[in-house]
Amino acid sequence: MRTTIILLGIISVISTIPVRSEEPAAGKQVEQELKVGKDKAVPYLLYLPKDYDTKPGKWPLMLFLHGRGESSGPLSLVKAWGPPRLVERGESLPYVVVSPQCPAAESWGQPGQQAALLQLLDHVAKNYKVDEDRVYLTGLSMGGYGSWRLAADHPERFAAVIPICGGGKPEDANKLKGLPIWVFHGTADSAVPFQRSVEMVEAIKKAGGTTIQFTTLEGIGHNSWSAAYATPDLYQWLGKQTISKNKAQAK
Repeated sequence: MRTTIILLGIISVISTIPVRSEEPAAGKQVEQELKVGKDKAVPYLLYLPKDYDTKPGKWPLMLFLHGRGESSGPLSLVKAWGPPRLVERGESLPYVVVSPQCPAAESWGQPGQQAALLQLLDHVAKNYKVDEDRVYLTGLSMGGYGSWRLAADHPERFAAVIPICGGGKPEDANKLKGLPIWVFHGTADSAVPFQRSVEMVEAIKKAGGTTIQFTTLEGIGHNSWSAAYATPDLYQWLGKQTISKNKAQAK
């Protein structure tokens, strides 16, 4: 009887492990997983634009980093906010959208996670029709912090960055001054102080940055991302940004 109980327990556990085997398809957001080491894997959501199969050419890629609240639980939690939420409710975005999930015990700014994100970008670029000249980075809260960190460490990898209610290190300003950056933060944010964005914007401008802009959301608390991702001008602005243009302007 004891053996039977153990076996049933094992079967029960196995049955609850999510299977990420759904094939990517145009207009769909599916769960995927990438092994990045012997004992490590990155779960992520992948969305392909509705015209992915019919429109010729390559597509821009948007990497989205979620906040702390979406770390603990199934991968589907990542759909709660930001671009994954938009496409899940039927909105069409003209990007390959990649939305990984950070483990609850880690954060996006840690070196291991940063390395995993770069491997994920390389994997998606290699296997899908991605325009590597138009790779965009965005994140909210913990993902805002992660966006600042990843952009500062690898500015050459991104055409533009959208950090929302996060914070970075002002001493990184010289690394970031050549990147097009659009910052959003609510003035009444009690989780991540509004000043964290202010100090980054001021440091980059002081370093000579001319391609940074800051939208202050008066009276808005921590959820500044709903307004940010609903800003039509944001997507028009993104469409004008390329890595090659950044490099040309830096010469």
